[in-house]
Amino acid sequence: MSSTLTAIIAAILGFLLGTNFPACSLSKSQIRSRFFSYGRDANSSMYLPIYNSCTSCENNNTFTFSSSTTNFSDDKYKIFVPSNPKGAETLPPGIVVSESDLYLHRLWGDPNEDLPIKSKYLVAFAVSLKQKDNVNAAVQKFSENFTILLFHYDGHINEWDEFEWSTRAIHVGTRGQTKWWYAKRFLHPDIVASYEYIFIWDEDLGVEHFDAEEYIKLVKKYGLEISQPAIESNKDFAYQITRRRTDTEFHKKAEDSKCPDPNETPCTEFIEIMAPVFSKDAWRCVWHIIQNDLIHGWGLDFTLKKCVEPASEKIGIVDAQWIFHHAVTTLRDQGEEDPGKRSAIAKRIADRCYLELGTFKERWHQAEKNYYKMKGLIPLNSTATFTHFP
Repeated sequence: MSSTLTAIIAAILGFLLGTNFPACSLSKSQIRSRFFSYGRDANSSMYLPIYNSCTSCENNNTFTFSSSTTNFSDDKYKIFVPSNPKGAETLPPGIVVSESDLYLHRLWGDPNEDLPIKSKYLVAFAVSLKQKDNVNAAVQKFSENFTILLFHYDGHINEWDEFEWSTRAIHVGTRGQTKWWYAKRFLHPDIVASYEYIFIWDEDLGVEHFDAEEYIKLVKKYGLEISQPAIESNKDFAYQITRRRTDTEFHKKAEDSKCPDPNETPCTEFIEIMAPVFSKDAWRCVWHIIQNDLIHGWGLDFTLKKCVEPASEKIGIVDAQWIFHHAVTTLRDQGEEDPGKRSAIAKRIADRCYLELGTFKERWHQAEKNYYKMKGLIPLNSTATFTHFP
């Protein structure tokens, strides 16, 4: 009796529910086909979803479906953004990442939490194991606001692990290459765009009287886009303008008595390539001057003034934060212990440096003349030069 009563009650409830809900019985396959269907893309073998719209019931509380298709292969849906970087014109601008950095990331966790501190500056040294103690002392002068980058021209990298900071540094190793070879290939402006200032230093510099944070304060204070610390040395000075003065925080010209023409490079608008510091905007220009095959960088310092305007105000030597040049020629010696062989190697490298300087001067002068001739500013047969070189 109880089972019969239960069946009757269930039948009544089923009838009542059926009359009060829309007559829309959907199986899994019906749900898939009614809410979206698939159509073959005209330009590929892929099937793309075509979403269907559902209008409200008009008669007997039933749903009617109308299918609206969007053909994404139409030309109007093709993306082309001329302002995107070259080669990325077919990408939506919101996904394009045209610049990078040298920040280190974890292999786990939320990427947004990888970098509690983002370095604002970059310092790069070209180094050998023979000068690791001097480099270690130099690195101590750069705070956590700096990314440390070492270019290992002797190929030794793991040996630097004895220093705690080495695990946080970026190491790049290729034997027998110069600082400017590395800089051209690994310091593209789009790679170092996150850094306000870029230091590109030799390894044989004494830093007892140098503090990087204080140096940054001074270059910002005086608006220097291209700069270097003043130099002390027991060796002869290649350029008097870099010699440290004790009566000022910075200077822009060599002392008149020690320079043949105080109004001409290298007596003004000049720094050496030994320990240069560039703002990121200046470096974007300087990087393009560096020639792929002229790896010693000779002559580069005479053209840096073309990258800032006015150069007389934005290039300077910082005296209040100075360094000592030990003039240790580890790269030139190429690890050779025999004095005679070292001397022969040194001569071959010196010959290459002077050859590169001559080649660079010729390229620069020719490029200037070609430009001025194109603009109609000088005669086609002109032999004039416009930039002074040594």
